[in-house]
Amino acid sequence: MSKLSFCESIQVRCTGFHQSTPAEKYGILPRRMQPEFGFREHAHTADWELEVWAPDLPCLLEQAARGMYSLSGVELKARAAQECSINLHAGDAESLLVRFLTELLWLQQEKQLGFDRFSIRVDNNYNLQARLVGAPILKFYKEIKAVTYHNLAVQTTSQGLRVNIVFDV
Repeated sequence: MSKLSFCESIQVRCTGFHQSTPAEKYGILPRRMQPEFGFREHAHTADWELEVWAPDLPCLLEQAARGMYSLSGVELKARAAQECSINLHAGDAESLLVRFLTELLWLQQEKQLGFDRFSIRVDNNYNLQARLVGAPILKFYKEIKAVTYHNLAVQTTSQGLRVNIVFDV
């Protein structure tokens, strides 16, 4: 049996027990009430900046993807599920994060696909295997042009991992 990431195990344990408020759905909570994983937008001069936190790297990648979709206002078509597999390799966590989000942007822009269910595995050599379930994009409000390396550093904290991602819009 393969090991579930922290995010997947929380989803398995919590399915059906709690109806998320809009603020919780988009990770907008005061610091003292932050869940173990999530994201929130930060003010940035010209681009968009997203703070993401999670207990492990697979969950951090998932939250970063959810945050990116939230920033651009992606809405998926109902009842049109499509699956996609992604396999990537990088030399470090930052490069893997940028490659993963860039792949999702490419799928959004070229194939008009967005995803809302993630099963992500990352080994110690930064090899990623992801199975994504989503749908064709109904609409989105603002295009993200690129994921940048600007001040990108995945930091280890007492709660897990934290990163700030800047998107070129």
